[in-house]
Order: sequence, then structure tokens, then C-alpha cells
Amino acid sequence: MPQHRIFTTAFSKVYPLYVKKAQNKQRTQQEVDHLICWLTGYTEEALQAQILSEKTFIEFFDQAPKMHPNIHLITGVVCGVRVEEVADPLMQKIRYLDKLVDELAKGKPLDKIKR
Repeated sequence: MPQHRIFTTAFSKVYPLYVKKAQNKQRTQQEVDHLICWLTGYTEEALQAQILSEKTFIEFFDQAPKMHPNIHLITGVVCGVRVEEVADPLMQKIRYLDKLVDELAKGKPLDKIKR
């Protein structure tokens, strides 16, 4: 079965879309960065290095220091897909990130998003 094209897409190509989605709802780039760091274990500096290095989503998540232990508490639907039911582990991580950014853009407080 062929890989989904998002896997080989550079994280740096999608990152501005996450930021734009949040900013369109009066949220900040810093809040997006905070959630990404919370989810992946990257520091702010390491996150910026990943963005500048043009790493794919595969590399971005493979090199993540440590996924948050409460990741399994992220539930709900994103793009019509229930994130907790996604079979592919990489696609599930991408959907988790999508869900966090969605919740941020919908105005949910950071402390509630971070479960």
C-alpha cells in the first residue's frame, strides 16, 4: 500500500497553515508552538530548527524527543476522521496535531487542550 503524501511533505510547508488557522481566530503563533512542543517534546529552539531544516512529517515525528504520555486522551473528529481510531501510527500523530490546532482555533483554553 503506498504511503500517504502527507508523510513525505515537509513539516515546514504545513506549519504556516497551522499558524494561519490559529491567527484567523485571534490565537498566536506562540500558542501553536507551545502545543507542538507539548505534544512532541521539542524545545522552542529545536522546533524552529526542524522547521528550518525542511524535515518531512516522517522525520519530524521520528526525531521528536518524546510524545506526550497523555496523547491517548486526545479524542474527537478532525476532517471527518475520529483521531483515536486512525490505524497508522504516523497518521494518528499527524491527526493528533491537527486536532490540537483545531481546538486552539475554536477558542478552547490551552490548559483544556493539553489535557
